[in-house]
Amino acid sequence: MKKFMRWSLPVIVLVGVGALVAATASAHGTKHGRTAAKIQACVLLPDTKSSVRWELFDRPYLAKAFQAAHVSFSIVNAQNDAQKMRSQADQCLANGAKVILVTNLDSGSGAAIEAAAAARGAKTIDYDRLTLNGKSSYYVSFNNVSVGKLQGQGVVSGLRANGKYSKHPVVAELNGAPTDNNAKLFKQGYDSVLGPLYKNGTFKKGPDQSVPQWDNQKALTIFEQMLAKTGNKIDAVDAANDGLAGAVVAALKNHGLKPIPLSGQDATPTGVQYVLAGWQTMTVYKSVRLEANAAAAVAVNLIKGKKVQTNAKLSNGSRDVPSILLKPVAITKKNYTLLFKEGFLKRNQVCIGTYKKLCK
Repeated sequence: MKKFMRWSLPVIVLVGVGALVAATASAHGTKHGRTAAKIQACVLLPDTKSSVRWELFDRPYLAKAFQAAHVSFSIVNAQNDAQKMRSQADQCLANGAKVILVTNLDSGSGAAIEAAAAARGAKTIDYDRLTLNGKSSYYVSFNNVSVGKLQGQGVVSGLRANGKYSKHPVVAELNGAPTDNNAKLFKQGYDSVLGPLYKNGTFKKGPDQSVPQWDNQKALTIFEQMLAKTGNKIDAVDAANDGLAGAVVAALKNHGLKPIPLSGQDATPTGVQYVLAGWQTMTVYKSVRLEANAAAAVAVNLIKGKKVQTNAKLSNGSRDVPSILLKPVAITKKNYTLLFKEGFLKRNQVCIGTYKKLCK
C-alpha cells in the first residue's frame, strides 16, 4: 500500500493571528487603550477559526474608521465562545456603548445580546452575519447569495476547463456552519447554479455536508470521509470559504490525488496561493475595507443622530432589517492582482516561498 506524506492545514497564519489577538486586545480595548474608559461604539468579533479575516482585516479597518470619526470604541473577539461574547457585550454596555456591532456565533446568542442592548437603550448593527429574530437596527454585509452564485459558477468553469463538464462529474458540497445564516445564503447561491445541473443529469450530486463552527480541522475529517465514501471519486467541490477549501486541498494531498475544481471565499493569502498553484479554482473577494467602513459609518451616524442610507431590506425571520449590501468579486489567476491594487493584500503576503515564481 502506497504511503503518502501527510498534509495538515496551514497553521502558521492562525498562530500569528492568535498572537495578534493577544497583542491587540488591550491596545484596541478602547480608542486609547484604557479598558475602563467610557466608549461610544463596541464591536463583537466572533473568532479566529472561521476565518483569519476578523483580526487580519476587520479589526484594523474598523479601528481606523472609528478613530477618523473621533468616536471612542472597543473591539473584542469572543474566540468562538458565545458566553464570552455575551460577557463582552455586557461590559461594553456597562462602559456606556451606544451602538454595538454584532458578528454573531449563532442567531440565538446574537439575538439575546441584541435584546440586552435594546433594554439598555443601545442600538445594534448586524455586521457581516444577519441575526435571525434579532433586534438589530441595521445589517451591513455583502450580497451573500451572490457570493454563492460566484462559487457555483467557479466550479462550473473549472469543470469546463478540465474537460469533465460533459462526463457527468461528481460534485461535492462542503458548507459552512449550520448555525450561520450566511452559510445558508451561500448554499442557496451555489445550489441555484449547481441544482439545475444535478436535476438534468449533467452533474452527479456527491456528498453534501455542513461543517460545525466553520472548523477547518473538522472540515478535513469530513472531506476525508467523503473521499472514503466515494472511493476518491469526487470531481469537484464547492467549498464555502478558503479555510474549508484548504481542508479539501490537504485531504487531496494526503491521498496523492490531483487538484480538482474547488471554490473558496475571503481571498485569504493562503487561498490566493492555492489559486495560483492550481489547487483552488477561485476565491471570492469581499472588500472588508468597504464593509468595515460602511458599518462604522452606520454606527457613527447612529451615535451622532444622523440619517443612515441603505440599499436593501432583508428579513431576519420576524421583520425586515434595513440593510447595506455590497457586491462581491470572483478572483482567479486572471485578476488576483486586483487584491494588491486595492490594498486588500500585500504582494509579500502571497508571493513568497514556492509561490513567488507563480506571481506576475
